Amino acid sequence: MARRLPGGIWALGLVSMLADISSEMIHSLLPLFMVTVLGTSALTVGLIEGAAEATALIVKVFSGALSDYLGKRKLLAVLGYGLSALTKPLFAVATSAGMVMTARVVDRVGKGIRGAPRDALVADIAPTHLRGAAYGLRQSLDTVGAFVGPLLAVGLMLLWADDFRAVFWVAVIPGVLAVSVLLLAVREPQRDAGARRVNPIQWRNLNRLASAYWWVVAVGAVFTLARFSEAFLVLRAQQGGMPLAWIPMVMVAMNVVYAASAYPFGKLSDRVSHAKLLAFGLGVLVAADLVLAQSDHWGVMLLGVALWGLHMGMTQGLLATMVAGAAPDDLRGTAFGFFNLVSGLTMLAASVVAGALWDQFGAALTFYAGAAFSLAALGLVGLRGLHPAARPEKDGK
Repeated sequence: MARRLPGGIWALGLVSMLADISSEMIHSLLPLFMVTVLGTSALTVGLIEGAAEATALIVKVFSGALSDYLGKRKLLAVLGYGLSALTKPLFAVATSAGMVMTARVVDRVGKGIRGAPRDALVADIAPTHLRGAAYGLRQSLDTVGAFVGPLLAVGLMLLWADDFRAVFWVAVIPGVLAVSVLLLAVREPQRDAGARRVNPIQWRNLNRLASAYWWVVAVGAVFTLARFSEAFLVLRAQQGGMPLAWIPMVMVAMNVVYAASAYPFGKLSDRVSHAKLLAFGLGVLVAADLVLAQSDHWGVMLLGVALWGLHMGMTQGLLATMVAGAAPDDLRGTAFGFFNLVSGLTMLAASVVAGALWDQFGAALTFYAGAAFSLAALGLVGLRGLHPAARPEKDGK
């Protein structure tokens, strides 16, 4: 089925992969850099991670709506990837938590600018009956970058005797390559030149986003409360006594599972109930949280990390497919934007709560709380499992 997907989908996947290599070379080391070099607390790590990720998701609402208004999604994607590439050197020269937060937030502004237009562009390019596979492929290639980046970080940390800043400088290269591939290899579908531009954030347009869409938004919000920043997986590995240079392997393990599972589950989502697949993914997240709560031994912890990666592969492309299927074509960017606005606010809350629980009560309660929110999301899915948004689209619809 992958061969039947348009070349633009493959190119967008390659762009995502290169950008993730760049980002994850930094992000797999950043919590350790902040704690061991800059002397910050776990709560500060949670605040910075939550604020950064929330910024990215909130910015998406505006970039998504703007892409609907302009009918130019690629332009905004180039701007977003370009801004993220330009911020990478700031991590290498950071000397305080404030500088890290500035770099992280600006980097995530770039992610926010590109996110909703890129996600909408996938739906614009892909045939409807292959939409789940298209999102799964893009997510899978994105996640290949998410484990290649930490692998490179491990190798360079060993080669350069734990020199965080040197690794951060190398991360600039794949970021620049991502922008180049996007400029040269992705063609945006032509739109009707005579179409009238309409502000998508008008009440009458927002009313066109039906209950099927808002159900997906609600599920995504509770889901995000359950899935706080992966920075806490890195800190959990540190508690288990792993050498600093090897800790990025935690993210490698998670993302290998994520990358291997995203495309198969994306294809599966084109044929089975979305609600059932999402429920299974939440069940896997509960299992991951329970495993991580009960032990920091590296072997047990890696099992929890692998389960975390599996739930990501099962659910992340699925949620994008559900948003795309529930929104009108001309409001798709706006729909992704609002979905990510709500997810951004809940991500900020989740990461701050996780950091506070970690500092006050320890790692175990942090992961138990994640399991509790996962069960709440599972209950919401169960209550509305027969909702139209929870069923796959049929060909031609």
